[in-house]
Amino acid sequence: MPEYSIGHHNFKRFLLIACEVLHRELFFCAARSKNIVDIEFCSQGYHDLPCGDMRSRIQERISRAGQGRYDAILLGFGLCSNGISGISAGKIPVVIPRAHDCITLLLGSKERYRENFDSEPGTYYLSSGWIERDSDNLEDLKGMSVMSRLGLDCSIEELSEKYGAENAQFIISSIGGGIEKNYTAISFINTGLGNIEAYRETGCREAEKGNLLFKEINGNLSLLQKLMDGDWSDEEFLILTENDTVCQGDDIMILKKGKKAQ
Repeated sequence: MPEYSIGHHNFKRFLLIACEVLHRELFFCAARSKNIVDIEFCSQGYHDLPCGDMRSRIQERISRAGQGRYDAILLGFGLCSNGISGISAGKIPVVIPRAHDCITLLLGSKERYRENFDSEPGTYYLSSGWIERDSDNLEDLKGMSVMSRLGLDCSIEELSEKYGAENAQFIISSIGGGIEKNYTAISFINTGLGNIEAYRETGCREAEKGNLLFKEINGNLSLLQKLMDGDWSDEEFLILTENDTVCQGDDIMILKKGKKAQ
């Protein structure tokens, strides 16, 4: 693997493939790391795709990474509703945080994620990235999402024309009720980066619209920093080598290793 040296200090080069909702946090951690970290962002709209489509798009990025250029490929994703299940490593090792999703990455550990979800169920989480980014920022995914494929991203007029007025109302009430239908609170994860006051105002406004409680919790970037620093304990990271694949693990380890079918 390549090793770079400036003076007497050696460091490694990583390719980080990550969700754009972690934009500010990842640049911050990369700037603090002693390693070289090249970052390649994926649209947050990947989360709206069927699992197979999300996986294949990320796998394609992994596969085209230059062999011999990088010591490892890092993924700035969690399990994300099995969106990364089945991803495999080639010649370059792939390192993945043991995380449920980006909320785990912003809270700093899977344990803190579980603690928050157990103690405060019904909470909708916001971060700088979820407020600033949208599915069209990096690439055109129109017509590719699950909702699009079901024809459920239409206006009520379009739904009425397709299914009739009564059925259209039922569809809207069933799936389009907004966060107030399924949540009791909005919690802003404050990582100390960006326009905090604007994010806070956005969270308060959304909570007020849905008659929800607004809360603010401190973020923790230690897991993302360890990812870029190469500080990869088995408890916090899954490391794939050639022909290993990602599988869903138990509630404690989140991810486990499988073998790619030959």
